[in-house]
Amino acid sequence: MPTDLKIGIIGGSGMEDPAFISDFTSKEISTPYGDPSSKLILGNIADISIVILSRHGPGHSINPTNVNYRANIWGLKEEGCTHILAATACGSLREQIAPGHFVFPDQFIDRTTKRISTYFDGSKVQHVSMGEPFSAGMRNCLVQACASLGFDHHDGGTVVTIEGPRFSTKAESMMFRAWGCDIINMSTVPEVVLARELELEYQSMAMSTDYDCWHESEEEVTMEMIYAVMEKNVHNVKKLIEHAIPLISKNCGKE
Repeated sequence: MPTDLKIGIIGGSGMEDPAFISDFTSKEISTPYGDPSSKLILGNIADISIVILSRHGPGHSINPTNVNYRANIWGLKEEGCTHILAATACGSLREQIAPGHFVFPDQFIDRTTKRISTYFDGSKVQHVSMGEPFSAGMRNCLVQACASLGFDHHDGGTVVTIEGPRFSTKAESMMFRAWGCDIINMSTVPEVVLARELELEYQSMAMSTDYDCWHESEEEVTMEMIYAVMEKNVHNVKKLIEHAIPLISKNCGKE
C-alpha cells in the first residue's frame, strides 16, 4: 500500500456531515488563488487519509459559475492529496440511466463559458494532454464497489458540463444526446482539467437525479426534484466512498 496516498473528496449537497469518517478535524486554508469554497475536513476512512471539501460551500451557497475551482484543487494538492473523488449530481441523457443510478464518466465535453479553467494563464505557454481525462484505475474501483453493494451503475460515459445556473432548453438537451453525451452537469469542468494540470488523479462519481428535459414523459427538471433525489440517496454516496477508498488505496497508488 503506498504510504503517500491521500484522497481528496469533493462533495456536493449532503456531504458536509463528517460523521462517516473517523478522527476528523477541520482546517481553514487560503491559496494563491484565493479561499476555497469551504474549510477542509481531515480524517480517515479505513485508516486511509482523506480530505473533504464542499464544492458549493456551507449550505450550498455558491452557484456553479462562482465556485473558486482553482483554489479548491490547489488547496487539496497543497494538503497532500494525490487522488480526487468528486461527487456530483447529474441529469441523464439516456433512458437506461435512471434517477438514482451512478455514472462514472471517462470523457467530457466543455460547454462552460465564464470560468478560469487553467493555472497556465501567464506568459509561459503550456499544453496539457486531455485525451483520457479521468482515472481509469479509480473508475474500476468504483465499479467494483458498486457491484459489491448492489448499486445500479454505468462504467464510463461522456458528461457535458454546461455553465448554468439555468438548465438546458429541450433543443440543447436533444443536441447533447446527438453528440453522444450520456449525462449533464454544471461542475465537472474545470475541476477535471485543473486536477490534470496539477498531476492529480481525478474521477467523478455522478448520480443521476433526473432525465433533463429531453424525456417526453417526465416533468421539467427543477432544483426541488434534484434535492429530493440527492437527499434520498446521499447515504448511498457515502457507502460507495467507504467501499471504494480501500480499493483505491490497494489498487491505484500513484498512477
